[in-house]
Amino acid sequence: MFDNLSDKLDKALHVLKGHGSITEVNVAETLKEVRRALIDADVNFKTAKEFTNRVKQKALGSDVLTTLQPGQLMVKIVKDELTELMGGDAAGINLSATPSIILMSGLQGSGKTTFSGKLANFLKTKKTKKPLLVACDVYRPAAIDQLHVVGDQIKVDVYSDRDEKNPVKIAQDGIAFAKANGHNVVIIDTAGRLAVDEAMMKEIADVHTAIQPQETLFVVDSMTGQDAVNTAKAFNDILNFDGVILTKLDGDTRGGAAISIKSVVDKPIKFIGTGEKMEAIDVFYPSRMADRILGMGDVVSLVERAQEQFDEEEARKLQKKIAKNQFGFDDFLKQIQQVKKMGNMKDLMGMIPGAGKMLKDVDIDDDAFKHIEAIIHSMTPGERENPSTINASRKKRIGKGSGTSVQQVNQLLKQFNQMSKMMKMMQGGGGRKMMQMMNQMK
Repeated sequence: MFDNLSDKLDKALHVLKGHGSITEVNVAETLKEVRRALIDADVNFKTAKEFTNRVKQKALGSDVLTTLQPGQLMVKIVKDELTELMGGDAAGINLSATPSIILMSGLQGSGKTTFSGKLANFLKTKKTKKPLLVACDVYRPAAIDQLHVVGDQIKVDVYSDRDEKNPVKIAQDGIAFAKANGHNVVIIDTAGRLAVDEAMMKEIADVHTAIQPQETLFVVDSMTGQDAVNTAKAFNDILNFDGVILTKLDGDTRGGAAISIKSVVDKPIKFIGTGEKMEAIDVFYPSRMADRILGMGDVVSLVERAQEQFDEEEARKLQKKIAKNQFGFDDFLKQIQQVKKMGNMKDLMGMIPGAGKMLKDVDIDDDAFKHIEAIIHSMTPGERENPSTINASRKKRIGKGSGTSVQQVNQLLKQFNQMSKMMKMMQGGGGRKMMQMMNQMK
């Protein structure tokens, strides 16, 4: 996500990070490169030009040229302006009514139906709501089936009427069903088309008028770049929607839609989709996204994801095992499962400051743990509990049983021993020493 843009912005700002003399001329030259990087990322030309003009005015007004660290100040100004360009603060979702009605809109293929499920799952697990999904796409043959599959997956009810062909009637009946069955949020999945057309716009406008939703959200595929922004404008002219959802931000997106959509339609990005799993949904924080674009990582989001998977009782048990030097491969396997629940691996690594740049050309597969899990599952319960018993013949058996080599088994055992020592050190009050070691490695 944003790899190319991050790389180009880093190169553009490199001269102002303490490498070479800082003058008004090379500030202007740097901002020219920044503008070029934004345009290459498919940001609207007018938006890119206005952005760099604002950065230049702030830079010269802040006496960047005379400060001791002009590069750092310039990066801060660029970061602040990027944050403002993408909306400033995170935008909430209106759930004030009972039931709160959320109307989903967008083009076909934007990921609208899948994201309807993700949003329902988010509201159910994070906001303790009881959502209902309503299938109003009467044109796409498998649309109703798809929504039912999604609903079953996240254990959320789905209302549909295969005999009714009027989306307005289905939406109204779905809301009535929600009221009768105690659902406090209704998410209405509407039909998409392959392009913006008059019939589609009239239909969704009719649904909007009939149900008067608290939230109308426009779902857009972020990989379509500037086309996404143009489509958003066309929808907004008809619906005056409340916010944008960007899907497929885990793909090879140039980032133009995320950066310029707010400035063009003046509506906030509320959520982003970061993978295929139902849990792959994040609230959009402009400041955090600006940090990631500038290669600063997103530690706050990483910690939040970790906390969501944190089990206090399990942590206490683990602490006792580490203290008694009883940490085994079964415990290690549990830790792997928790990390996997946090989301896409490359996305997680990109949240660590500096890691995104180092791993730019590295392909991190979501199944990166698969061979580790296979090796552990090939061990006997006794071996998992006491890894020191694993000798040469056992390594050979484990390697054969897991479809790996003895070298891979040895490598895992070595990594496991190193991690056990580190955890023991942290447990024994060596946290400060560890931090000192890490700082020396920077």
